[in-house]
Amino acid sequence: MMLDASLPNSPARSRRLRWSRLAEPWWYLSPGLLLIALFIFVPMAIGISYAFQSINLLNPMETGWVGWDNFTEMFDDRRFFKALGHTLNWTLSSLLLQFFFGLALALLLNREFRFRRWVQALVFLPWAVPAFLSGLTWSWLLNPVVGPLPQWLSDVGVLSEPYNILSDPQLAMWGPVIANVWFGIPFFAITLLAALQSIPKDLYEAASIDGASGWQQFRRVTLPFLAPMIAITVMLRTIWIANFADLIVVMTDGGPAGSTSILSSYIFTTAYRKLDFGYASAMAVFLLLLMTCYALVLLRIRHQLLK
Repeated sequence: MMLDASLPNSPARSRRLRWSRLAEPWWYLSPGLLLIALFIFVPMAIGISYAFQSINLLNPMETGWVGWDNFTEMFDDRRFFKALGHTLNWTLSSLLLQFFFGLALALLLNREFRFRRWVQALVFLPWAVPAFLSGLTWSWLLNPVVGPLPQWLSDVGVLSEPYNILSDPQLAMWGPVIANVWFGIPFFAITLLAALQSIPKDLYEAASIDGASGWQQFRRVTLPFLAPMIAITVMLRTIWIANFADLIVVMTDGGPAGSTSILSSYIFTTAYRKLDFGYASAMAVFLLLLMTCYALVLLRIRHQLLK
């Protein structure tokens, strides 16, 4: 005698209820997942497919699949490796300066003092300024004709005479780096300040009773609690800086003599000025793989810190 599937306690009905419970969250998530697929994964898949094609709008008759030819050209391109080296320099110098200045500001803003809210507003202001306007402003500041910085740097002995460092191949990268540091400090200040405010005050009181100095409290209490947040913020900011071509394009356009060209700006120039979308996509895929490997390493480190 077979059990009726419509019975309340039948195995078939139990299976349907179990599958229904498992599927229910996905029904609620489906609109968001659909939007993510349409606006992130579909364009990414199309961009990756371009890396294996010849898509040069200046030679529309030569469009087609070329396999690994774009990647072969990339590894034979001296400008690509030059831009890769500049990317490492740009990312590392910007990241370290942003992090240490941001951490110092977070520690300062974690204390109570007069006009603290006004100082917070001023610290967070650069993050609200569009990157284009930020780059334009710093270009003016570094211009010896209309800006004060070259004269100040000359007065303190940093420069032999007032001139625009953006025209000096040896110093030009520091212009966008300074602008990027000013622009990115608030990110670290905001996130690290939030993490600092979540640390229980009792730990500091106990450490103070035990005779720990300020440095010992920072090293033994503050840093261990901040470590997971530092790992995730450093990972995110590194990816953003490596892909941040706005300041480079606005301030130097990769010059002079390619001394400030980074991978993201080189990709932009290749795609939208040389109109070679196939080669630009190949470089973008390389940058994507590089950032993915970096993110996996940082996530692994963060996982170890949370144990």
